[in-house]
Amino acid sequence: MSILSNFVREYKEKFIEKEEVFEKGLIGDIKRIKAKLLDDKFLPSVQLKNILDKQLRRAMYPMEVAITGQFSSGKSTFLNALLSKNILPTGITPVTSKVNFINYGEEYKLKITYYSGAQEYAPIEAISDFTDQRKNEMKDIKYLTLFAPMEILKDISFVDTPGLNSQSQSDTDTTRSVLRDVGGIIWLTLIDNAGKMSESQVLEEYMEHFKNKSLCVLNQKDKFNEEQIQTTTKYVKEKFGKYFSQITPISAKMALESRAHHNDVLIKDKQDKLLKNIRSALTGNIASITKDFDDYYKEVDAINNLDTSNNDKMLEESNIQEVIEFINNTIAPQAAESKEFAIKKNLKAICDILIKEYETIIAVYNSLTEILAKAEEDVLKDFDQIQKTYSKELFSVYNSLEAIMERMSHETYKNIKKQKAYRFEKKNGFLNKDKYEKIEYETYWIDSDNIYKNLFYDDQTIDKMFRRAMKQLKEVELNSDQAYRTVYRNIKQKVHRWQEPYELIKKNREIASDLEFSSTRHFAAKVYENVLKQYHRSILENISALRKKFAYFNGALSYSYIQTTQATIAHFEQQISESVTLYEKEPTRFTINHPREDEILTKLKANFGFEKIEDFLTSKRNYLFKIIQYSKKQYLELNKEQISFVESKKEQYIKKIEDIKKIKKQI
Repeated sequence: MSILSNFVREYKEKFIEKEEVFEKGLIGDIKRIKAKLLDDKFLPSVQLKNILDKQLRRAMYPMEVAITGQFSSGKSTFLNALLSKNILPTGITPVTSKVNFINYGEEYKLKITYYSGAQEYAPIEAISDFTDQRKNEMKDIKYLTLFAPMEILKDISFVDTPGLNSQSQSDTDTTRSVLRDVGGIIWLTLIDNAGKMSESQVLEEYMEHFKNKSLCVLNQKDKFNEEQIQTTTKYVKEKFGKYFSQITPISAKMALESRAHHNDVLIKDKQDKLLKNIRSALTGNIASITKDFDDYYKEVDAINNLDTSNNDKMLEESNIQEVIEFINNTIAPQAAESKEFAIKKNLKAICDILIKEYETIIAVYNSLTEILAKAEEDVLKDFDQIQKTYSKELFSVYNSLEAIMERMSHETYKNIKKQKAYRFEKKNGFLNKDKYEKIEYETYWIDSDNIYKNLFYDDQTIDKMFRRAMKQLKEVELNSDQAYRTVYRNIKQKVHRWQEPYELIKKNREIASDLEFSSTRHFAAKVYENVLKQYHRSILENISALRKKFAYFNGALSYSYIQTTQATIAHFEQQISESVTLYEKEPTRFTINHPREDEILTKLKANFGFEKIEDFLTSKRNYLFKIIQYSKKQYLELNKEQISFVESKKEQYIKKIEDIKKIKKQI
């Protein structure tokens, strides 16, 4: 039992495929769909794997919130306030010329991604060198990614965008494309600029579709009193409420100052400084680590003993907390739901693309089967036309041969000549003595020398007539041979017209399988080996059968017509001789035979095997009819097989479409 148990266990481990288990939730769902779509049976492309990985990364990434607005509205200062650190450069000109992704990282660093695909890293302090659109070298940069070790970035990634009224149209277009994909939008405007015509035009052009995920922030409220703030806020709500879920006045400057000096932020800065010193000490003076810790604890104690009441008041007055609550309570839940919906929609779209690409391949095979099916009627007509055309020519050959027989029989008949002969008849004589009377009569003889001379020797009339007939027959053979080849060429031409576009067919979408389309191109390029070769072989078999029949017929005609004539003459000479013998014995009862011309013709044809020739050339079921019937039957069977073969090629893709549709239903 132990041996059997071990065998069963090892068999299961090796041969029974274990179903992969995925975690619950969106990420698990994506992994499951990814595993199914990347199954080897689909011959998946690298691009498909990449786009599925992108969906997985999107599900794992924090929610993205875009900060946008017109230039010089304080976007960078506002972001610095949310991050509690003065990181992004600020200024009175539109310095943010690139999209800045602000993501969580273990340390502060800046990644620069170029349009070429190249990437480089720089200290975060150098960010202004890569964001000022006044510098020409910035045109090669695609986007920037700022990494910072801040708790808020574990749940939210911020996207700092160029202004929608930037000096560069490409910057405006970039911002517009970002807004479609992010989970939330914070529109930042100066409180004293809100509601102006220029802003109204921008909002109407770019923001009318994003209300559910948009917050309008009126910056620099610290410049106005409470009544002015309320009046402006009410006005903006009435005028721009259709673009935003909420209107919130803030002071980014006060928020940055208060949050940057918050105890937790100050302590975190000291922790970062301590870790930096420790890392440095580990590669140098380890003894300094103790001092660094002592300094750290002293600084933390000092921070904890600070009077933060004024700082807390400033933070409250900045109203930044209302923005954070909107992000957490409104944008975050909608963003999560929206992201899941968008990802699943993308996965379904991926399935639709793959299905569409498989349908493209199926259409290739469908068009070929359609060509083969439609060609059937034309091919059958071509075969019938061969029979119709060359049956007439064969009848002409038959007439030529019959004319030869008639010429030979006529010449023979002309040379049956009379001659005198004598017979002796017994008479009863006087005194009983036998007496014989000599009686003259006419008999016939055949002048064979003259026949041979006139037919074969002097002008070789019959020989010339035979050669003409044989030449005519050879022409029928060659022409019918070519007619058969034309049948194949017509099929070949139709298939080659199909082949031309498809041997270069390429996938329409990047994520489609390169190998599937390569296989389709290969099939089209090898269409002779895959399809046409069978038709070609069949036609060559038909031609071979045709040639064998002609060879047989040529053999039948090659029998010496001189010998045939000799045999015919000998036959009638014998008949004459036999009739003479009978006549001489009983002249009252028998007559001397004189061959008629039709009798000579019949005998010549019999000696020549003319009945077979007639059957071969002129009967309704002559050799050509039989070969054509065989050719048609063979072609129909072959065409059915070839269509079935091509259909079988597309069956695999139909099955794959069914499998992908099942996968799509599981999304």
